Amino acid sequence: MLITRASEYAILSLIVLSKATSPKDSETLSRDLTISKSFLAKILQSLAKGNILKSYKGVNGGFILERDPKDISMLSIMTCVEGKAPAVFDCASSVNDCPSDKADICAIWPFLNRLQGKIDHFLAELTLADILD
Repeated sequence: MLITRASEYAILSLIVLSKATSPKDSETLSRDLTISKSFLAKILQSLAKGNILKSYKGVNGGFILERDPKDISMLSIMTCVEGKAPAVFDCASSVNDCPSDKADICAIWPFLNRLQGKIDHFLAELTLADILD
């Protein structure tokens, strides 16, 4: 589940917007990226609510980056779009939150939990600027 279609489209949109000198509307972005306009509009609104994009209304309105690309982590993008932190596995981050109530006897939970922690750290450190290079 780590990178869903919504996360992928969010990152692609942010790459385009990082190079823009003026706001781009969702229709132009959806056409340029060949993404469904309605799906992309929801993604862009989520990014605006998460203070990753700034939204402008009106004839010349659209979206532009709210912050510098080096200040936007992949973790923040994905969390904003998905509504929760991305997870590689269905395992809970805490033994007490295990959906099957078997975490205390699960032999692989400690490994999966450590792996998720490393992925979270990597995504928190990786910024939009890093993937623009």
